[in-house]
Amino acid sequence: MTSRPPRESLAQILGGRRGAIDASIPPAAFVLGWLIAGQSIAWGSGAAIGVAVLLGGYRVARGDKARAVVVSLAAVIAAALIALHTGRAEDFFLIQLLSNVASALLWAASIVVRWPLLGVVVGLVIGQKTRWRRDPALLRAYSRASWVWVFLQYTLRVAVYGSLWWSGQVVALGIARTVLSWPLVAVTVAVSGWVLYRTLPPEHPGLRVVEENENPSDSAPGGLPRT
Repeated sequence: MTSRPPRESLAQILGGRRGAIDASIPPAAFVLGWLIAGQSIAWGSGAAIGVAVLLGGYRVARGDKARAVVVSLAAVIAAALIALHTGRAEDFFLIQLLSNVASALLWAASIVVRWPLLGVVVGLVIGQKTRWRRDPALLRAYSRASWVWVFLQYTLRVAVYGSLWWSGQVVALGIARTVLSWPLVAVTVAVSGWVLYRTLPPEHPGLRVVEENENPSDSAPGGLPRT
């Protein structure tokens, strides 16, 4: 009897620790520069942009995709420009706050329309694309696990960032930006992975089952997947 290969953990599939850590460094540089220069937004912005450029150059030299580096740098520059325009240091974190509001709404909507984004992301990463939707057990599991991302990651960030931004707590925002980056992502991946596999039946082989046991009869007429 052939033993079944062990299920992959969600953390093994998604990874992403380096990107989350990198994203928290420029905001920390902004707060540090802002404090050292006597609460100067200009100096804080310069520190954040300078660190982002150095970090991006290092990542490109290490072989990372230039497009991802440019997007990250653009986000830092946009955050700095907003703070410089409004004259409020806490507005450096406004894009981060709004992006988490948008992410929470988008992830919740994806679950409602039965296209849970966790399934979409994992499907792309493992080369399964959208074929996982042909498996009702996987669709249900991805939906439940996606709610973890909605509440544990995005809604929590909105609550923390929003309250600190509203009260103008710049240093606390910088600390929260660091704490709620990779540490929170790691917890979210672990909890959502637990929910995902707890939802799947015990005999279910895992996330790649549709790709490995794909059956043309599972498709609806016209080639559309059954859901």
